[in-house]
Amino acid sequence: MSRSACARIRAAVTIAFLTCGATAVGPSRVEAQAPAQAAVVAPAPPGPADRAAPRTDRNSMIAHEQLLEKARTGGIDVYFVGDSITRRWGATDYPDLLAHWRQQFFGWNAGNFGWGADRTQNILWRLENGELDGVNPKVIVIQAGTNNIGAQPGDATKVDEITRGLTSILNTCRRKAPKATIIVTAIFPRNDNMAVMPEIDQVNAILASLADSRTVRYLNVNDKLADKDGRLFPGMMNERDKLHPTLAGYQVWADGLKPLLQELLGPPASTDHAPPPTGDPSAAAKK
Repeated sequence: MSRSACARIRAAVTIAFLTCGATAVGPSRVEAQAPAQAAVVAPAPPGPADRAAPRTDRNSMIAHEQLLEKARTGGIDVYFVGDSITRRWGATDYPDLLAHWRQQFFGWNAGNFGWGADRTQNILWRLENGELDGVNPKVIVIQAGTNNIGAQPGDATKVDEITRGLTSILNTCRRKAPKATIIVTAIFPRNDNMAVMPEIDQVNAILASLADSRTVRYLNVNDKLADKDGRLFPGMMNERDKLHPTLAGYQVWADGLKPLLQELLGPPASTDHAPPPTGDPSAAAKK
């Protein structure tokens, strides 16, 4: 880990202490992969959803350094940011999903800046600590919030806090990349506990109101992933966790995104100059 990353972590932890008082392949092939990263649930929330907070484990900080290097490399026109749902699509430790990612976005210079288990506050910290600096993408795709939802239902306060967190991500992206068009993706349905589906619907309804059809677009493909009650259609999500998309689920997302990218960027080029993909450092270390 670099000295600059260590300094950022120390500063963030000090602040927290002072303020808080202390795809063409069937789903079975993808699901058979078992990366080392535990990407579904993060540790206890380090603070409000709209206050930047780091993931201080070594693996997350190594990943952050890799994403900083990806940002410095440049050549990114479409910038994806989010949690494991975003990360897995373009990650070296999910080769089938990575092949699908390349098939869908080659020629649009797409860079993936997802990290597993991130809540909104963790994504905010990464954005505030260099991962979007100087990238100047033309389009930013946000997909986040499911780790704040979690598997246990809450109340209106929880919905409001998650919405504030997602709004803060949107505002940070606008501040750091003022010329970019931002596509806010609705939180996908999850069936590990059907009781959280009303919260997902409530947050998504508020997200839809943030779009202006110009600089901020809202994309909701949930009716292609689940029925009106949020029950997933067969084959859309990983059978083990009922949360992460299969290739079929990612294809639904791609089918929603590509018309927007075509409108905003034109057809994909015959070449691509996005940086090489990254992955879970702990998975790479075990090879």
